[in-house]
Amino acid sequence: MKILIANLGSTSFKFRVFDMDTERLLARGGVDRIGSGGSRCVIKTAAVGEQQQLDAPDHAVALRHCIQQLADPRMKCLSDPSDLAAIGFKAVHAQGITGVQRVDERVLAAMEAYNDVAPAHNPPYVKAMRLLAQQFPDLPLVAAFETGFHETIPASRRTYAVPAEWQKLGVQRWGFHGASHRYIAERTGKIFKNTQIRLISCHLGGSSSICAIRAGKSVATSMGFSPQSGLPQNNRVGDFDPFALPVLMRATGKSLEELLVDLAGYSGLEALSGHRDLRDIETAMEKGDEQARLALEVFANAVRQYIGAYLVVLGGADAIVFTGGIGENSARMRAAICNNLDWFGIMVDPALNDHAEGETRFDAMGSRVQLWAMPTNEELIVARQTRDFLKRS
Repeated sequence: MKILIANLGSTSFKFRVFDMDTERLLARGGVDRIGSGGSRCVIKTAAVGEQQQLDAPDHAVALRHCIQQLADPRMKCLSDPSDLAAIGFKAVHAQGITGVQRVDERVLAAMEAYNDVAPAHNPPYVKAMRLLAQQFPDLPLVAAFETGFHETIPASRRTYAVPAEWQKLGVQRWGFHGASHRYIAERTGKIFKNTQIRLISCHLGGSSSICAIRAGKSVATSMGFSPQSGLPQNNRVGDFDPFALPVLMRATGKSLEELLVDLAGYSGLEALSGHRDLRDIETAMEKGDEQARLALEVFANAVRQYIGAYLVVLGGADAIVFTGGIGENSARMRAAICNNLDWFGIMVDPALNDHAEGETRFDAMGSRVQLWAMPTNEELIVARQTRDFLKRS
């Protein structure tokens, strides 16, 4: 069973193709500048790697071109476009819907209803999914929602202290990055040869969240009703007191909608430092930029606060895993987050941390808690969910 996993942006998409009989990666690639002319298509397989220019006015045209290229005998990927069993999507949020769903008008309408809750994700996904459904009516489209992994969080940690009628409308802590946290839970369980471990998964990147995991199941997470909450993101606010909004409306003359755009698109680390990418922030700090230093400290302290809370939730931890672009690659941030946590049995080996590459353990001798830098694989998780959904269906 061959499944294509699509990661959609407003003007781009990336994909991976898996043979889910063996879980082998067959191909990867993507198309950028969709809708603006002069799109670039990159496809890599074990046999061939190539780059082409094409005119891709929309996602459906871009995907059709990629599927046709993957069926080229040189690629040794698909013998025919009909070889694909489904397209899977790492979907984010939808009103009243979670888990794994066949994409139909009901699901699309539910996602559209939350366009303003997940403004960076839902609008491009809904638009592209509709086009793909029209162009490939016989090819199943399957959405694996990030919120699904967090359905195991108990009500005491999901429920906001808001009126009952709000709760009935689905206003609660949903949580996101479910595919990444699920992968980390499964992979760490295999490393420990024990599925009952207590784990804190730190997905740190352009978008970041922390998850407390016991026996492979989410029991607490930092993001709430929307992906704007929790830790500061690269350009999203993170935790924020909504009672500041009336003050800002009066002081700036901006509408609520305009302020929400600022919070969702022009806040976070970029607002503090002038840079979105942590590598640029670290470089600026090394040159003496105090705003960059502040941004790094704000981020590290936010992560530390959630780790402290989740050590209480779990009654300690067997491992803390750092994943995502920041978690995997920033030794400085890992060290800052784990600094002076010896009392909790968390001790970093500086040399191992500084040279960590790929899947690497970097705790010091005597640390009661194992520390790992670990690449995630969200696409493989979505491919598994898509395969299992098709078998159930």
